[in-house]
Amino acid sequence: MTAKKPVHELRLGRITCAIWKNETEKGSHFNVTFRRLYRLEDQWKSTDSFGRDDLPLIAKLADQAHSWIYDS
Repeated sequence: MTAKKPVHELRLGRITCAIWKNETEKGSHFNVTFRRLYRLEDQWKSTDSFGRDDLPLIAKLADQAHSWIYDS
């Protein structure tokens, strides 16, 4: 079984944004997810929890994701 992959990904610093495309009878629909990367000891991990200083980056990525979806 292969995992579904996003159609586009964006990144600013340690914040990533994945754009997912879903095909339906009524056409294409897009969803967006955000993750924050962090390092715990010697391993990289990710979370969907964000701090105050992450919010401006999420806003910028949301704007970029909106533009990418709109142009698709």
